[in-house]
Amino acid sequence: MIDLRSDTVTKPTQAMRKAMAEAEVGDDVFGEDPTVNGLQEKLASLLGKSEGLFVPSGTMSNQICIKSHTQPGDEIICEKNAHLYIYEAGGPAFHSGVQVMPLPGKLGVLTADQIEEAVRPQNIHNPVTRLICLENTHNRAGGTVFPLEEIRGIRQMADRYGLQMHLDGARLWNAEAATGIPLKTWAQSFDSVSVCFSKGLGAPVGSLIAGDEAFIGKARRYRKLFGGGMRQAGILAAAAIHAVDHHVKRLADDHRNARLLAEAICGIPAFQVDMEAVQTNIVYFETLKPGLSAGEAVVRLKEKGVAVLAVGPRRIRAVTHLDVSEQQIREAIEIFRLLFQP
Repeated sequence: MIDLRSDTVTKPTQAMRKAMAEAEVGDDVFGEDPTVNGLQEKLASLLGKSEGLFVPSGTMSNQICIKSHTQPGDEIICEKNAHLYIYEAGGPAFHSGVQVMPLPGKLGVLTADQIEEAVRPQNIHNPVTRLICLENTHNRAGGTVFPLEEIRGIRQMADRYGLQMHLDGARLWNAEAATGIPLKTWAQSFDSVSVCFSKGLGAPVGSLIAGDEAFIGKARRYRKLFGGGMRQAGILAAAAIHAVDHHVKRLADDHRNARLLAEAICGIPAFQVDMEAVQTNIVYFETLKPGLSAGEAVVRLKEKGVAVLAVGPRRIRAVTHLDVSEQQIREAIEIFRLLFQP
């Protein structure tokens, strides 16, 4: 099966498994796991922050950051298709007691002017606008990269209003690979950043939060409160370290494969692809053929050995990753043509 449903389906390589098996471990809740500590220091340096905190998942990382920045009754601002708003089970309301102001972006991008208009005036009738959350790259927009200059403009606006900023950088590695701009530069404008190891980098588990010492101290308490305190977690941290050391540079291969796939699908009249949105490793496409739903297309493709994901009545997602080679992408293209080319 050529599995293009998500970059989360990747499996640890043999070299990664070896690193996990040989990891030196300790009790991380006591701060005594040397491999976890090494990962946290390594990523804090890469992201240009004082400290890092290893957590089990990207969802937990975002929710810990929201909780650490806000008080119940506050309001946060994000793009309307942001992962933390769409895919995290109502976490901002459940964990933090905050409400979300979702704004429509273009390819997942919000402008400083747009956000400024949404900031609540100081008034006893209003919630307090406390936090701006951005996503880079943006999953539901197609793996699009948030322009750095726009981020810097949003930071300047946020400073005028005394607002905090959080970056959901689950796929920030892809933004780095697509632009050549290092993680540290992307992270500079944010008070907190989360990155994920279990997507394009291929580790089995884990994300990391980075921020200043006071913020990470607060986040560490919420990690425990949310049930994310782990013990001999160095086995997992070793996989993340291996992923960062060995799987970042090859992300450019995934981007090339996504472009190859998107261009081929775009040439099939049954489908439509917004090629402007194909910037990294995610390809969204719409069914145009009357009577062909996304669900039916997914079933037909799976029967021939290609797994993709229906995300709407006519919308389908395909994601390239380290477990899919260029040759497999070319095989998938031939299957698309066999099934849907008139």
